[in-house]
Amino acid sequence: MKAIFETAWGYQGDNMNLPVENVEQAISFYESMMGFQVVSRDASPYKSATLGRDGIQIRLAENGGDASQDGCFFKVNDVEAAFAEFKANGLEKEASSAFSFQDNGDTRYKVFFVVAPDGLCYCMGEQLPSE
Repeated sequence: MKAIFETAWGYQGDNMNLPVENVEQAISFYESMMGFQVVSRDASPYKSATLGRDGIQIRLAENGGDASQDGCFFKVNDVEAAFAEFKANGLEKEASSAFSFQDNGDTRYKVFFVVAPDGLCYCMGEQLPSE
């Protein structure tokens, strides 16, 4: 069973303007590892591609930004299923060291991180029940 990506929050506040050096080179990782599909491409004001999965979207853009300072938090319905999917797609990370817990206010998430070849960092997190 695949995880469902429920929401996307860009670290810099904009998941629709994620900086990459080369959109075309970046796309294959998102399709093969993360299960996204290209929804649209644009050449103006700079080259970009909108990618979608499970009703959410992100946009990779050759906008001159620093990929090492950006990425997204994806809220998923099942973080272990997301990890298993990524692992089956070639993620080289062991489950024993992959998961951690993060708090956002009163909300706790079980999470794991993936850094894309383009330098963007992604956190997949499942909201845990309140205690």
